[in-house]
Amino acid sequence: MPKADLTELARRLEQHLGDPHAPDSRMPFARVLELDEREEYPYPYVNLLLRWGALDHSLPREQGGKAGDVEIGFNLMRLIARRDPTTATAFIITALSFMPAWIAGTDEQKRELVGRIQHGARYCWGLSERLHGSDLTANELTAERTEGGWLLSGEKWLIGNGRVSDGISLHARTDPRGGPGGYSIFVVDKRTAPAGAVEELPRERMHGLRGLDMSGFRLHRVFVPEKALLGREGQGLEIALKASQTARSLISGIALSAVDTALRVTLDFAERRRVFGTTVSEIPYSRRQLAEVFADLMVADAVSLGAVRALQVVPEQTSVWSSVVKYFVPTLLERTVSQLNVVLGARFYLRGHPHYSIHQKMLRDLLVANFADGNTVVNLKNIALQLDGLLAAPRSAPAHRRDAAEEHARVLFGIDREMPPYRPWRQELFSRGLDDALLAAPDALERLRALAADAKGEERQWLTRAAEVADELLGHAASVRERAAALKSRLGRSYGQSAELFDLAKEYCLLHATAACVHTHVHSAAALDDPLPSGALLLLQLERLRRHLRPHEAVTDSAAVDGVMRVLRHLHRENRLFSYWQFPLAERGDLVHAGL
Repeated sequence: MPKADLTELARRLEQHLGDPHAPDSRMPFARVLELDEREEYPYPYVNLLLRWGALDHSLPREQGGKAGDVEIGFNLMRLIARRDPTTATAFIITALSFMPAWIAGTDEQKRELVGRIQHGARYCWGLSERLHGSDLTANELTAERTEGGWLLSGEKWLIGNGRVSDGISLHARTDPRGGPGGYSIFVVDKRTAPAGAVEELPRERMHGLRGLDMSGFRLHRVFVPEKALLGREGQGLEIALKASQTARSLISGIALSAVDTALRVTLDFAERRRVFGTTVSEIPYSRRQLAEVFADLMVADAVSLGAVRALQVVPEQTSVWSSVVKYFVPTLLERTVSQLNVVLGARFYLRGHPHYSIHQKMLRDLLVANFADGNTVVNLKNIALQLDGLLAAPRSAPAHRRDAAEEHARVLFGIDREMPPYRPWRQELFSRGLDDALLAAPDALERLRALAADAKGEERQWLTRAAEVADELLGHAASVRERAAALKSRLGRSYGQSAELFDLAKEYCLLHATAACVHTHVHSAAALDDPLPSGALLLLQLERLRRHLRPHEAVTDSAAVDGVMRVLRHLHRENRLFSYWQFPLAERGDLVHAGL
């Protein structure tokens, strides 16, 4: 979808939902917090969004939905999640549960499911089990062949929408021996099962997303017909892993939105609160905290931009991109959002305050992005298993492959570039050493240097310094490569499970994030609205990444922080999303009614 069309769609949704601080809007913070306190499933808002048609943008156009770009559903979810991550999660679970059908279903199967969803049916993704967690090849729920279909028996646990769903996309063992080819995916209609055949398990209480139905179910010889099988028998693990790649790429939107709201609320306070004769935002330490949180959020935004678009542009590489974003973004934002607590001071503890209590909810809710659809260990392991090839590729890639990577990068990180249609069945489980973010990074660095040469004044200084820091960070790949080789030589067969290898995978994520920031700056520059792109922001983004390696060395000064604050204040004053997309948000009323 063209940038202007997506911006207009986002504007319409924001206008429909209204100012979240206004008690009389359709989705106000006050009501969201009431539901959270009572741990109630957000039926009113899930139904409101369904009526508006938000879910249509996560269902394929060819079978009756409106989706061609995954990016559309991702960004609409962000606008929902900035009000309530619980609603966004409950809402998107149905779309993610549809993914196995999108990947491997027939046209008839897809049309039937799309029709049910559009008429209000909710679905869950029956993947994890109590005893096995992320180890899908150990799942015990079985599908036994019988005349005309299959009999399903077993338990799934910690399933989003497990109790409230009408149907299930189910990962089941079809070969008693298990193994990679021993599982298949079925669609189960809970409403047609005999009484007692589907036993719903109690809902688990959670630290965040308190109103979400996180539960499970136990099946007792539930019959499903042959047409309930998605794809081929034995293809289940492949389908599940591809569906998880999409989920991992999209779930970062929850964390991005939670920090957007937390930062917005904190900035409301810091711009108005006066202490020691000045506003909190003018105190140098607080000012830097706000600028650093914003820079981290924009790092996460750049990484997410590439990962979501990679699902369409380079589906053969999504095993890497999805794991990088799933590990890096929640981990980064969980750490950085705590800086806002320092700025808010005592108001951080005011649970019943009409303005600040939403901050606490966002802190709790963003944690879901850490464990949903593969936790930190799972994603680091996926990167670690491919690390040798990823580190070797930039040195060994032929010229034609570098040219392809550079063209891909222009589309991956150029928000105004058209993408090929989403074809999830083209995703692959291993990238064969390909990560076009890093492979095309030298070209992006040259473009950044050219932008610096054409810039004036402080902007020229910032961009020149940013190019130097980016070059230093990307050069760190040589150190990672050398240490990986030495580790492999020393540990032999133990190399693949070593804690040291996981640490190297973390460092690889820093390299990918560095490349994402530079690519976004140079490839989206012409399409970004004022006050972006910003050399000061790019420099602070790179400093924040560099501090993972050199925690006590700064590369910015107060002038650069002031430059970043000008960007942040502009977006805040113009009421736009803290993102490269800068979507216009619902008009804000006088914050007096919010207790400020």
